Amino acid sequence: MFSWLTRDESKHTDIYDSVVEGLKRIYKQKLLPLELAYQFHDFHSPQLDEPDFDAKPMILLVGQYSTGKTTFIKYLLERDFPGIRIGPEPTTDRFIAVMYDEKEGVIPGNALVVDPKKQFRPLTKFGNAFLNRFQCSTVNSSVLKGISIVDTPGILSGEKQRVDRGYDFTGVLEWFAERVDRIILLFDAHKLDISDEFRRSIEALRGHDDKIRIVLNKADMVDHQQLMRVYGALMWSLGKVLQTPEVARVYIGSFWDQPLRFDTNRRLFEDEEQDLFRDLQSLPRNATLRKLNDLIKRARLAKVHAYIISSLRKDMPSMFGKDGKKKELIKGLNSIYENIQREHQISPGDFPDIRKMQEVLQNHDFTKFQTIKPRLLEVVDKMLAEDISKLMAQIPHEDIVSAPSNLSGGAFDGVEDGSTPFGYKRGEGIDAGHGEPEWIVNKLRYKYDTIFETLGPVNGKISGEAAKIEMVKSKLPKPVLGKIWKLSDIDRDGFLDSDEFALAMHLIQVKLDGHDLPTTLPDHLVPPSKRD
Repeated sequence: MFSWLTRDESKHTDIYDSVVEGLKRIYKQKLLPLELAYQFHDFHSPQLDEPDFDAKPMILLVGQYSTGKTTFIKYLLERDFPGIRIGPEPTTDRFIAVMYDEKEGVIPGNALVVDPKKQFRPLTKFGNAFLNRFQCSTVNSSVLKGISIVDTPGILSGEKQRVDRGYDFTGVLEWFAERVDRIILLFDAHKLDISDEFRRSIEALRGHDDKIRIVLNKADMVDHQQLMRVYGALMWSLGKVLQTPEVARVYIGSFWDQPLRFDTNRRLFEDEEQDLFRDLQSLPRNATLRKLNDLIKRARLAKVHAYIISSLRKDMPSMFGKDGKKKELIKGLNSIYENIQREHQISPGDFPDIRKMQEVLQNHDFTKFQTIKPRLLEVVDKMLAEDISKLMAQIPHEDIVSAPSNLSGGAFDGVEDGSTPFGYKRGEGIDAGHGEPEWIVNKLRYKYDTIFETLGPVNGKISGEAAKIEMVKSKLPKPVLGKIWKLSDIDRDGFLDSDEFALAMHLIQVKLDGHDLPTTLPDHLVPPSKRD
């Protein structure tokens, strides 16, 4: 009766699995019938299988040759992986899925797509020319316990891009883009030109803007003045290709383990690396939400596709003139889109690319299309309105935020390195003086004591009002000064002795230098006279 009183908190660890099982069930029972009825898989995305729902988060690396894609993977793992080749020329000529396994090795593409435990089976449609350029490198790395990484062939430029790859390169990119959790576009600070093939590749990623992150790699190869110009040129080029009103987030860094050629921007590179790594670390925690979001997008597209197909079938003659009518309908597909938008109140952004749709329709017999089946559409509408909301409710927001990341090892151990003096911001700001025998405040104590004496201490202490007059000279906001007061007034009596005042002045300087303040005073900043 009162089972909620004895709820077992340990069951929270299974909440993600239960949501994934729910996604599998509603897809097979409610969305898949609509997809099959209107040949959705021939036009858009292959049918989803269980490995698509169970797969770890994936990161797709895309960039022109010699931008450091393979080196970036090596940097994350802090080790080589089977099949690795690094050089200034186009060395990676294949798609390589770098995945976790205790037994290390290389699995060829043809064997990979028949493995029922992996999500690559639909890639068979791209033929042997692609499968011979596809492999999986299995690596025993703790980083890969949380994510998988897909390295792609270097995108060609100049005369090289005229060479036929023998398979639908942009089609493969589209397939991966739909299924991965992050798409990282890498640019070389010395090579910002966007070739025709690179432009087509970026266009193939449209519709997945929320997954794209851009990295300006090898940024240490130019000085700070050149870097500013390179960054501006990159933003200008991206604005023309991405064609989005928002400014893309660009991470600047040098993702390899060699000395920096120009180390003027070392701090910038460290800050940018931390931001990028934290973004990647969030992937395992938010993987289920991403799958749920992708299923919603797929359901909306499937509904629109059903309306398009049924509209084409309705306008086809039953006897004569079928070929001529088919050409007429394909040519006038834009007006069909507009009619569906008005009739069903659907946003233009939910419709598939018209040119691609026209191209695929050329190879289909419109008389074999299905007319509209309201029941199938009602089931999908109910799924979106009820089933999806129930699954969302199973993932409490606080659990998502507080769930520990299972992405660790390799370069990710340096994100929150607290064991060495070389960790991020170690020995700086509020951390300055950590582990040192002398109180860090003593270094400028003579200045603080001089000010303290001018404030008229009584019995070794100054009043809060006197301290306030001096502290507001910093021009820091009142809430910040209030926080500094609470951290410094160790005795909590509303008065400051010389140690507490010196500490307050030190914290003010830390904040003025651009560092964050702690929520509680760390042990190494407690004045020696106040320590237990």
